[in-house]
Amino acid sequence: MTYSTGMRSAVCLAALIAGSAANADVTAAQVWEDWKAQLALYGEDSLTIGAEETSSGVLTVRDLAVRASDDDVTAEVTIDTITFNEQSDGTVRVTMDDSYPVVVTGDDGVVVTVIVSQQNMEMIVGGDPDAMDYDITADQYLIALQDVVDGDVTFTGDAEIAMNDVDLTYNVAVDDMRNISYNGTVASVDLLVDFQIPGGNGEYVTGGGKMDSLTMQAEMSMPLDADFNDADTFVDGGFAMAGGYTIESGDYVFDVNAEGDQASGALSMGSSMLSAEMSSSKLGYTSKTDDLVLNVVSSDFPLPIELSLAQYGVNFLMPTGSAGESSDFAIGFDLVDLNISDAIWNLFDGGNVLPRDPATIQLAMSGTAKSLFDMFDPEQQAVMDSGELPYELESVTLDTLNVDAAGAKLTGEGAFTFDNTDMQSFAPMPRPEGEASLEITGFNGLLDNLVAMGLVPEQDVMGARMMVGMFARSTGDDQMETSLEVLPNGQVNVNGNRVR
Repeated sequence: MTYSTGMRSAVCLAALIAGSAANADVTAAQVWEDWKAQLALYGEDSLTIGAEETSSGVLTVRDLAVRASDDDVTAEVTIDTITFNEQSDGTVRVTMDDSYPVVVTGDDGVVVTVIVSQQNMEMIVGGDPDAMDYDITADQYLIALQDVVDGDVTFTGDAEIAMNDVDLTYNVAVDDMRNISYNGTVASVDLLVDFQIPGGNGEYVTGGGKMDSLTMQAEMSMPLDADFNDADTFVDGGFAMAGGYTIESGDYVFDVNAEGDQASGALSMGSSMLSAEMSSSKLGYTSKTDDLVLNVVSSDFPLPIELSLAQYGVNFLMPTGSAGESSDFAIGFDLVDLNISDAIWNLFDGGNVLPRDPATIQLAMSGTAKSLFDMFDPEQQAVMDSGELPYELESVTLDTLNVDAAGAKLTGEGAFTFDNTDMQSFAPMPRPEGEASLEITGFNGLLDNLVAMGLVPEQDVMGARMMVGMFARSTGDDQMETSLEVLPNGQVNVNGNRVR
């Protein structure tokens, strides 16, 4: 059963209700209208209200229900009572039930119910009707599993996320778009999973974790008539977002016994971050984690798995439209100082032939490309489905190339531009112009070690040495370099020698 889409919808609904949080005059009715406008994003029939009562500056909403659905799941939040109370300083204090359910129903009839609880939550709304500020604090914000019902089987267990000491500011400003921004801190986040698998003869899943010092921020712009259920028109209508989070440290443990297999382990990490951006013109993502340590014991593997990383990260930036526009792109990968235990090394290098220094792989490329069609235009979706390359490459730069492992090291850099009016000289690609260089250290020593280990036959190594020797020149003891240059007339030089 897969409920990731539904759970994401449920969490978004819960977060919007909790933060739907400072100083000018707003009325209770104006704040409630702002809530209704935001909740309507989930669809025309997403919001139902039992009653609205107004008395002496206090507006009370009863039996509120918000529903979000797609082809696979439906998520619904229900709250018995929400009160908007006007204060003497021109702000509005919002209170609601200390807990409320979120029900996720799959298209297979399975129903998952989670309970959202808030301890000592305080929400104050100020600003003005067209730019409201929400200040929210809470001792704890808890999302916990109540049960899973599949036909006549009801499954219960512990699965919860607790956010402690929450301090959040949330702003909603309306002009020709609905602009939402927030930033906040959470002192710590506690994770817990502990349940028996139904009908599993004692099989179980347990785990826990803690994240310290979570900070988060984001900015979003949405069309006034936006509909989450129509993603194409949602983005094409001007939706844009950029945001992310940082975590100071995290520690996690798990123990799983399922389908005859057992695995347990621990994961710890230092600081980590994630940022993302999305609009009708680009899509970007960056993540980085420092000081990662993993230890796993599994019945499927004969030895404990122990490894550590000084840093791990990925990033990409890609244009998404409009057709004919030139935009930046980038892609990168960092795996720095990977250490694995001697027990694992000995599986393939029992003679301790290879150097066991930490391994590093780093690659970063950037450039410009022209979109050939708008990816978010529904009328152009057929072009994407055709499998044609959606970009016209204009330039590319090798910003970083650093591979250091098993006693050998490869580094490089370079930059090229591409003439898309000449598709014949280097068919089927456009004609390039530019240069690149590579440096290799320890290559022959690595080949010797692979032969000594019996992994590569000596005759195969001879061919590799000859091939590298054709394109690289020696600069020292087991050190080589090579340079590639492509001139405007299409001439190609390798190490200063013309090869084309």
